[in-house]
This record gives sequence, C-alpha cells and structure tokens, in this order.
Amino acid sequence: MSNTTCAMPDRRPSAEEILDTPLADLLAGLEVDLYDSKITDRTFFGAAGRRSTGQLFLALPSGRSDFETDTTARYLLAKAFDVDLPDLPPPFETTKL
Repeated sequence: MSNTTCAMPDRRPSAEEILDTPLADLLAGLEVDLYDSKITDRTFFGAAGRRSTGQLFLALPSGRSDFETDTTARYLLAKAFDVDLPDLPPPFETTKL
C-alpha cells in the first residue's frame, strides 16, 4: 500500500469498532499509518494528521507501553473520525489545528 495514493476511507467507524477491534486490524481497515514520533516532551501523548492525499496517520511517542500506545491510538482515532467517546480526564487535552 503506497502512502501517496491511499485516501481516507469513506466511512466512519463505530465506537464499538474503535474500542473492540484489535489495533493492528483497526489501523489496517481504516488505512491509518502509525509512526513513532521523535517528540520527547513527556507531556506529548500523540498526534493525528492527514497527508495531502487525505490519508490519516498517527504519531505516538516511542518507548511507551503497549497499553499506552493502544489507548492513545484508539482515542486519537475516535477524535479524528468524530466518533462519540468520552474525553480523557485531565491532564490530557486535545487540540484540533
């Protein structure tokens, strides 16, 4: 799959799909790439972005536990796809740019 030709899926996943699908399957099904971020600030928990092709990618801090990576990725996917899930508690904060 080429990152330059892959567009965003035309569907929005359900909350159940975001929460229950194994992460690798969820990312593949939504055509989302996951990268280790080079940002080392401990307050950075991750980011979602879109390429010019429309494809979504996630950038998460490296060195986090599998649980933290899984939870953060699912949360960012829910935000990116506008899936109605509760916000994370403070001090977590998301900003849409």
